[in-house]
Amino acid sequence: MLPRRDARIWIIGASAGIGAALARALAAEGARLVLSARDAQALEALAQDCPGARALPLDLARPGALAEAVADLAASFDAVICTAALYEPGPVAELDPAQAELLVRVNLLGTLEVARLCPPLLRPGGQLVLFGSVAGYFGLPGGQAYSATKAAVNNLAETLRVELAPRVDVRLVCPGFVRTRLTARNRFRMPGLITPEEAARHTLRGLRGRQFEIHFPKRLTLAMKLLRLLPYALSLRLTARLLR
Repeated sequence: MLPRRDARIWIIGASAGIGAALARALAAEGARLVLSARDAQALEALAQDCPGARALPLDLARPGALAEAVADLAASFDAVICTAALYEPGPVAELDPAQAELLVRVNLLGTLEVARLCPPLLRPGGQLVLFGSVAGYFGLPGGQAYSATKAAVNNLAETLRVELAPRVDVRLVCPGFVRTRLTARNRFRMPGLITPEEAARHTLRGLRGRQFEIHFPKRLTLAMKLLRLLPYALSLRLTARLLR
């Protein structure tokens, strides 16, 4: 269970959105933070808001970058939290192949690297927190590449929960729609839209509990879980309406 004070935490994907909100919330509680993201300038500005935080720029898309960062850090973290992700909405036929490859490299391969390299940094019972998404529950029109990578992250966390137990406490966070620069690109109504600060509160509350999956807001996530349980003949008919 995540301690409230003096926790040593590495947040990967910290420069904006949920990652930045988590950093500010944890810093207010006295956590000792290492903050990583691609945007070094935004990272430094965030570190100024988080007393004692260390900015460690990191691009998960660059091969070997995570290994270099891990080698630069001492062990005994209470948690490693990976929120890093790219998002490229649109139909499959309109995807830019280079952008799609970059998205897969960050969202999936980057998360795999976190799962491979970061557990030795954790104290016994420390938390490895991976951010999947409600978008990974069921394939929805318009976000195929992103949704596919998040479905893979959800699956990865499920396997790691068993594979790394009991030394590592693996948690999966599946947010719904959160108001960030990524979701600002959506051109449809986003049900249950919440702020990054609300998402951070839900996440921290869950990490201090015992549940494996932390998902929010429930009015959206429970509906999506139900959709996943329906026969395809019905669920695909329902999702087809989103195209109209």
